[in-house]
Amino acid sequence: MKKHLNNGSILIVLAAILWALDGIIRRNLYVLPAIIIVFYEHIIGVIIISPFVLPSLFKKKIFTKKIVLLSVVIGILSGLLGTLWFTSALARVNFIPFSVVYLLQKLQPIFAISAAHFFLKEKLNKNYFKWAALALVSAYFVTFPNGVVNINTGSGTIMAALLALGAAFAWGTSTVFSKMLLRETTHTIATGLRFIFTSVFALLAVFVLKKQALLFDVNLSQISQFIFIALSTGMVALWLYYKGLQKTQAKISTLLELVFPLLAVVIDAVLYKVVLAPSQYFAGVVLIYSIVNLSKRNS
Repeated sequence: MKKHLNNGSILIVLAAILWALDGIIRRNLYVLPAIIIVFYEHIIGVIIISPFVLPSLFKKKIFTKKIVLLSVVIGILSGLLGTLWFTSALARVNFIPFSVVYLLQKLQPIFAISAAHFFLKEKLNKNYFKWAALALVSAYFVTFPNGVVNINTGSGTIMAALLALGAAFAWGTSTVFSKMLLRETTHTIATGLRFIFTSVFALLAVFVLKKQALLFDVNLSQISQFIFIALSTGMVALWLYYKGLQKTQAKISTLLELVFPLLAVVIDAVLYKVVLAPSQYFAGVVLIYSIVNLSKRNS
């Protein structure tokens, strides 16, 4: 692995560390509906990155059909749905430890490899289904201590887990389209386009969900938090990740991203005094082992 490590690898690790800290930073924002959080963190990201993106957007080659279509798909899947479901899952920490949300997010490669099979016609390795099945079984035991659903919080736990899985699906699937987009343009333009399109779709979703009146309930303290998110775990983290991904092989990137859930487990235990059951830690190790083998064999 050593020969593959480069500046891109460092950037991916930095992005993963920032994402692991995201659950801490946005905790005070959960008094707001998830869609309002998604809209503000993206529109503020657009404002910050616009000076670096707008000059290039006026060039004709930026608006090719392929780039626009990919940006729209990424904006809906990764930007809107992925962030919305992930934020909603983190908001349900009464039902599920936030480290469990991060561990379930590591199912992302299953969806990425599946999407590459369907959209890019890439062949699935013969061991794919074996490792994928093991990862899914492990994810169940990560979610439910000893595999038993607590009747008192059963529905809440299941919903929180499904939201985390939904985020993994959205982000994993959009990984394929993000790689395609990065072949067509720079990481800065790709980041800007994702945030621009996500802001548009998030605003439409605010009206569809009839939350538009709450757009004006955001106070200055919350706005400052959104700015901090944009400059750390949001727009900047994605920019770092895209830049690193351009220079890093997928199989190496998957290993480096494990910093993300592992640090979340440490944060949960040290900062919030939330200790998982032994079965959950064991299942988490099996899950990570499964995903590493899955990614290496299908990279």
